[in-house]
Amino acid sequence: MQLYNTMTKKKEPFEPLEPGHVRMYVCGPTVYNLIHIGNARPMIVFDTVRRYFMYKGMDVSYVSNFTDVDDKIINEANAQGIDPGDLAAHFIDECKKDMEALHVMPATIHPLATQEIPEMIELISSLIEKGFAYEKNGTVYFSTRKFKPYGKLSHKNLDDLRAGERTLKVTGEDEKEDALDFVLWKPKKEGEPFWKSPWGDGRPGWHTECSAMAKKYLGDSIDIHAGGEDLVFPHHENEIAQSEAANGVEFARYWLHNGFLNIDNKKMSKSLGNFFTVRDILEQYDPQVVRFFMLNAHYRSPLNFSKELMESAKASWQRIVTARGALEDALKAAGQESMTEDETKLFAETDQYVAAFEESMEDDFNTADAMAAIFELVKFINITVKDEHSSAFFEVLAERMDTLLDVMGLNALVDEGDLSDEIEAMIEKRQQARKAKDFATADAIRDELLARGIVLEDTREGVKWHKA
Repeated sequence: MQLYNTMTKKKEPFEPLEPGHVRMYVCGPTVYNLIHIGNARPMIVFDTVRRYFMYKGMDVSYVSNFTDVDDKIINEANAQGIDPGDLAAHFIDECKKDMEALHVMPATIHPLATQEIPEMIELISSLIEKGFAYEKNGTVYFSTRKFKPYGKLSHKNLDDLRAGERTLKVTGEDEKEDALDFVLWKPKKEGEPFWKSPWGDGRPGWHTECSAMAKKYLGDSIDIHAGGEDLVFPHHENEIAQSEAANGVEFARYWLHNGFLNIDNKKMSKSLGNFFTVRDILEQYDPQVVRFFMLNAHYRSPLNFSKELMESAKASWQRIVTARGALEDALKAAGQESMTEDETKLFAETDQYVAAFEESMEDDFNTADAMAAIFELVKFINITVKDEHSSAFFEVLAERMDTLLDVMGLNALVDEGDLSDEIEAMIEKRQQARKAKDFATADAIRDELLARGIVLEDTREGVKWHKA
């Protein structure tokens, strides 16, 4: 298996620290509002990475945090006149609902920053003791220049950063020994949540949180650290500096970063009016269509989100759903015999699609090519369901399709639920119109049902339906 490592800018063979066990940390959202569609990409992408490791029989310790104390949370809570903790707790619950809708598996643990303060204080104390941090009037700073490899992930050098240091300013910067030093602990402000520390009442810096939580739940060294490419600098760079300065060992062996998601080829922003939450999108599209769309591009590539592309993804996903439905119908209609020798040989032909799927996933998790392999299997299924076969044959074929889709976090065997009596009557009326060759009435009923979100398909087994 080859993974593209942001640290080395090349693909490298993946070898976990402990054979058969993957330790993986993925930066989670800051919870001050509903998550947006950009937040969903790393959630879906790295959930799929996790699922593939599990498919290969590995044990995965998967940690993804929630930042539940932050300036944005405090500002939003103050604007609403509520407690910041209550605001964060509410949006954590809402985020989990969106993740469940998108078939994102719960992490092994979702640590909350506010519940890990003692570990953060311990980390900061260690950095001060080792000479990598210092305190000024209740603020603790990391001495960036004392960590010699600083910039190794983002491939920036300190002199270049100094030239652009204005972009790195923080409150109290006049007290910093160097303009590039960053905050590990900040003193409390009036009306803000705070915790007691050796340096006074206050709260941790954002970068400190992830270093402390990764260490507590995964150890001093982990296999994979992942997140959006916007986190490479300064967040992940600062995590490396803190963790390696404190622990004296390599923090993460592989750094994986997904590309940006744009809306109609423009950066998503509220000012442009193209800012969409996951809830906004799920009002228009099935969650599986959203996930399918996300995985039809390589995770490191930029991804453009548009109505046209989503409609195309919807149509493509429906091809998979239709094939799985036809396979289910064939399975139910088939006899209960065992597989014949010819069927065993026929089923063996699908090994090539599994091999292509695995080859794609092991090439830096190329989900786009892996999905192409699934479509080759779909074509095979569409051909074979037209012929008579044993139930055993259709059963192993269905299992194979479901297994590959499950790696992608997708389920094509959708329970559409029951139709209302009114809809059932309309379908029956259309059938009668077709028998009477009253195609104008039949087409009118089909159009009316489509407007209600019911799609009809006329097959040799009879009329079938699914939700649009």
